[in-house]
Amino acid sequence: MEKVNYLLLSSNPIYKNLFDKLKLMKHVNWFLLEDKLLLKIDYLEKNKIESIFIPHWSFLIPKEIYKKYKCILFHMTDLPFGRGGSPLQNLIKLGFKQTKVSALRVTNKIDAGPIYLKRELDLSGSAKEIFSRTSLVIYKMIVEIIEKNIKPTPQKGNPFYFKRRTPSQSRIEGIKSIGELYNHIRMLDCEGYPKAFIEIDDLILEFENANLKDEKNITANVRIFKK
Repeated sequence: MEKVNYLLLSSNPIYKNLFDKLKLMKHVNWFLLEDKLLLKIDYLEKNKIESIFIPHWSFLIPKEIYKKYKCILFHMTDLPFGRGGSPLQNLIKLGFKQTKVSALRVTNKIDAGPIYLKRELDLSGSAKEIFSRTSLVIYKMIVEIIEKNIKPTPQKGNPFYFKRRTPSQSRIEGIKSIGELYNHIRMLDCEGYPKAFIEIDDLILEFENANLKDEKNITANVRIFKK
């Protein structure tokens, strides 16, 4: 029996563990692609890729690829709510403690494709902890999509859009409570994200590993460096 070839497309190194788990699947070959410059039709044809699974990707998928290949994207909101960028940070800013991971087909409109399935996700802890938790959820979703040959259905409801955050928004300013400050630090605490920071004269102070002691106290690690 010839094995089916799938591609895991990810621009976040935290999903390498997901790739390691997927490689243990029987009757399936997995390829990992992290460099957008390598995402070409030639590469996909050479490796006889059947479908592309995308847990985290910061770039647009070329039209010639999503038209020819089944590209399944995982988005950290209950679509059509939360289409757009920085879903984790936007959800935490809005006070969400739970969300859903939506598996959807990539189309010509951002996060608007039909849905394969959705699964619950807890938003407690640091961004790194949340992404690690998300990795396990996505693994189970991928296995289910493949083994059950799930077909997608159109999204229902009115869309609500998130705006992608900029690095300057990691600056600590305008925060009015300890809880809000804790959320601001933890939602940015993961590789690949600009950490929460403040500027004092020619110094920058970056914060990570926040621990909410009570409504009046936070502890956190601080890195101090010159601009």
